[in-house]
Amino acid sequence: MTATPALPPLPRIDVETPADAGAVEALVLAAFGPGRFAKTAERLRETAGLSAGFVARLDGRIIGSVRLWAIWIDGAPALFLGPIAVAFEHRSAALGTELVSRCLDHARTKDVAGILLVGDLPYFGRFGFVPAPEVRMPGPVDQRRVLWWGDDLPRGPASPFDRGLPPGA
Repeated sequence: MTATPALPPLPRIDVETPADAGAVEALVLAAFGPGRFAKTAERLRETAGLSAGFVARLDGRIIGSVRLWAIWIDGAPALFLGPIAVAFEHRSAALGTELVSRCLDHARTKDVAGILLVGDLPYFGRFGFVPAPEVRMPGPVDQRRVLWWGDDLPRGPASPFDRGLPPGA
C-alpha cells in the first residue's frame, strides 16, 4: 500500500488588520518598487479613506494583498482597487483571482456605484471590468488602462474621499 502524498497547505484569504500594514507595504514595495509613488493611481490612494483590504496568508506569512479605497466619481461613491500584489514565488497560484473576487464580493455589500482601477483589460476583463474612457484621473494615465466594474459606465473626475468614507463604502 502506498501512502498518498500530503497536499501543500492552501493560502487563506483574510480581511487585512492594522497589524498587517507593515507586511502589506513590504509586499507592495517588493512587487512595484519605489516607482509606484509616482503613479497617478497613488494620488487617489494618498488621501482616500481605506474601505477594505484583503490578504492571502500561508503559514502565517502574507503572500498577497489588495486594498479598496473610497473615492468619488463625479459625485457618486465608488471604490478604487489597488494595488494588488502577490509574492513572486506564488504568482502562478491564482491568488490574484481570489483577491479580486473578494473585492467584488465586498463591493456588492456596499452602496457604491462600482469599482475603478488602472490595470490590464486582458486580466481584469474576466471579472467583468470594462474600459472607462470618460473617467478623468487626477493626473496623467494611459486612458486605455482605466477600467470599471459596475452597472453604469461612469463619467467625470475621480477624486479621493478624504473626510472619512463616503456613504455606504
